[in-house]
Amino acid sequence: MIAALYVQTNGVYYGLPNVDPWDETRDARLYAGPWPVVAHPPCNRWVSYGPSWLRGQDGGCFESALAAVLKYGGVLEHPAKSQAWPTFGLPQPTGPHWVKGISDSGWACEIDQHLYGFPTRKSTWLYYVGPHPPAMPAQHVDAGRGCETLWSTERSKTPPEFRDALIAMAETAAARAAA
Repeated sequence: MIAALYVQTNGVYYGLPNVDPWDETRDARLYAGPWPVVAHPPCNRWVSYGPSWLRGQDGGCFESALAAVLKYGGVLEHPAKSQAWPTFGLPQPTGPHWVKGISDSGWACEIDQHLYGFPTRKSTWLYYVGPHPPAMPAQHVDAGRGCETLWSTERSKTPPEFRDALIAMAETAAARAAA
């Protein structure tokens, strides 16, 4: 079993037998374990295109998601170049290869969700806490999947194939915790 934190109501994490989804109404900041997590904290207050005076003011969502990943294991997902990474001292991703921080228990990488079925390019940073993280697919440029404009509600969706990869990471963290 895993917990999916900060997910869309009735989205791709709902209806799965091994997932306990936490949407906005459940308030994922209240998650108290015991399962590893897949965390998708809100990103609009951490990206460069939002108002700078609101940067980081997310009501403690990112901090709570990070605390859950550190305590229970699993993976946190956020847009590439998220200002939360330097704010919380997370290792700077350098591509699809995992990097580990000097005094940190987690691993970070950058992956493009179009490799998992997202309709356009969507660079994403992952932060994983568990045993050695899995290999990620090699990045490549797909001319048919450029930077088309999507509505923000479409842009925030997680493709099922990417969801499955994140769930598998969290389940690996669960196996480590049980050992």
